[in-house]
Amino acid sequence: MAKFNEKYFKSDKMHINSIDDMLEDGEEVIWTDKPKKSAFVWSKILSMLPIALIWILFDGLFIFLMIKYGVFNSAPTILKVVLVVFFVLHLTPVWIWISNIVTACLQHKNIEYALTSKRLIIRSEIIVDMKNLYYQDIQSVNLRVGLIDKLLKVGDIYITSNNMTATLFDIENPYVIANKLQKIVNDIKTDIYYPNELRPKQNSGYHTKYQTEKNSDNKN
Repeated sequence: MAKFNEKYFKSDKMHINSIDDMLEDGEEVIWTDKPKKSAFVWSKILSMLPIALIWILFDGLFIFLMIKYGVFNSAPTILKVVLVVFFVLHLTPVWIWISNIVTACLQHKNIEYALTSKRLIIRSEIIVDMKNLYYQDIQSVNLRVGLIDKLLKVGDIYITSNNMTATLFDIENPYVIANKLQKIVNDIKTDIYYPNELRPKQNSGYHTKYQTEKNSDNKN
């Protein structure tokens, strides 16, 4: 049986179930939110709608013609079973589409996004999955606002880091959040990689502004 040093581990919970449980000592939450529920559900409805409609129309027409002209009723029992199994399997895209809609509310309940003083944390999926993207590892922050997103006043933020990608779906005020995240990333990287010879004597941390070599020479 595993044993933990209580100084370093908290073993009172079997699983980490919330973003608060992920926070390190001294780490603060800057922003937290969930996808806009109406937009999230509609995205599930619309994502596979064209494919589902094509499958329903094609298979529905085929089944209707077989029943109308007595092909199904006059077929042997074994053939009827084969036809039923075939159409059940052939309609798999429709079942997937329906399943996505039915589970949308449960998925939405588990999804949560947070910007902290150290990283981006994403809690997602029916089976809880936690992603951590530290700001210094983030390579790009991109925003996508489609036609439906504009109508529902949301947007999707796509993040690429050194070892993974992540998406913040159906975020309200997407331009504000994307700009905020990009600013944090730039500020963190500036603070980490700022050339030592160009550092001002008083470093204001995340608010540090670049100082060119020319300006540095003028001050000396």
